[in-house]
Amino acid sequence: MTIETELEDERWLAEVLELLGVMCYGATEAEAISRTEALALRVIADKIDHGEEVPVLKQLFVTPA
Repeated sequence: MTIETELEDERWLAEVLELLGVMCYGATEAEAISRTEALALRVIADKIDHGEEVPVLKQLFVTPA
């Protein structure tokens, strides 16, 4: 997954481009990235629990034929 960061109003914002709405602020760039990674994992888990497809996982998990 791609995480994009930018400095806004003296805070860092990090966003996962492949997951709509997954973004967090932090006092440092590393903190914003860490929070965003954690949120992305929670969003992915929630989607799996609700039977939604998560395209970014197709490269992570492979089911043998």
